[in-house]
Amino acid sequence: MKLHLHEFGERNVIRRCENGTITINEQTYSDSVVVTPGRVIDDWRPDSIEELTADDLGSVAQLGVELVILGTGARQVFPPAHILEPLITASIGIEIMDSGAAARTYNIVASEGRDVAAAILLD
Repeated sequence: MKLHLHEFGERNVIRRCENGTITINEQTYSDSVVVTPGRVIDDWRPDSIEELTADDLGSVAQLGVELVILGTGARQVFPPAHILEPLITASIGIEIMDSGAAARTYNIVASEGRDVAAAILLD
């Protein structure tokens, strides 16, 4: 799906998320990423929800955002609670959805000026 937004300023915008790729601004990625309004982490380790660990979310928690939107791939899959523990312990909100919905939600929340990270799995 192609995503369109009006003016987004200097913040990172997810333009497209489909077919195992994600386009942030004008750059297309084919591996999992973490995106915040000011930063793109394109070497995030897990390739799929099955590979996601607490350590992976611990690295996201260290970004110090108020909300993490976890895109779990083509389908919404809820990870076990122990994997979410780093975010819970840090009092960071978490929303879990399929990656397309996570991309759309990230754009809306970031456009509101909120401190958000989208952790997007593409498998």
